[in-house]
Amino acid sequence: MPHTPSPSPSPSAVPPSPSRDAVVAALRAAGCVFAEDEAELILAAAPTPQDIAPMVERRATGTPLELVVGWAEFHGRRITVEPGVFVPRRRTEFLVEQALAQAPDASVVVDLCCGSGAVGAALAAGLGAVELHAADIDPAAVRCARRNVAGFGGQVHTGDLFAALPGDLRGRVGILAANVPYVPSDEIGLLPPEARDHEPPAALDGGADGLDVLRRVAAGAPEWLAPGGCLLVETSSRQAPAAVGAFTAAGLRTRLAACDERYAHVVIGVRP
Repeated sequence: MPHTPSPSPSPSAVPPSPSRDAVVAALRAAGCVFAEDEAELILAAAPTPQDIAPMVERRATGTPLELVVGWAEFHGRRITVEPGVFVPRRRTEFLVEQALAQAPDASVVVDLCCGSGAVGAALAAGLGAVELHAADIDPAAVRCARRNVAGFGGQVHTGDLFAALPGDLRGRVGILAANVPYVPSDEIGLLPPEARDHEPPAALDGGADGLDVLRRVAAGAPEWLAPGGCLLVETSSRQAPAAVGAFTAAGLRTRLAACDERYAHVVIGVRP
């Protein structure tokens, strides 16, 4: 399922138990570009026919589709999402692909700033039997992530970056993935409504230049990585040179990977 843009909020009349055509019409009237596809997803996700109309109303008034149906597609998996939790973006699949290519034999994986746990779940699915840990400062994200990594035996911890992790992970991590917030503070107001109005600011706001959390992660990573272990962080093209500099300053062998099709930029640092 694509991360679809929110429609412009507008009232829509939805019958109590609407037909597919009525759902499509209501979504189209609200400005949903992919009204037919969204209608199918809403109809499939509704627990009962009586739930359809409220779900359509939520979508028509601007709630992201993923939060309406309760899941987001990510790297071929359905990831449970809920209000107040960052919705995983399809461009972040590029980070997962780079991690699997860089460390295909990793046995210990950490998903830092995990949000829904989508990255950790995708990595565990791609690697097979791994020791998976995820962490986030937001209790709502931690609750959501636990549901998404439970099938892989993953553990989810609450806390600020590395302070959340069990101490016995030091020096053992093969893949440290950190989808950190990287939007500059004064640009939060420019984000699309589905992010600005429905996702936690802490999952978006990266400080004055957007790199505050990235710098902290880069500086602390070498202590936790195994020899040859890698740190991967998503950033923007504009921020990439400074992000590479932060990785290099931390003593990591660093390179930048980019995917023009998905507008994705991932900094990869390997502990010597």
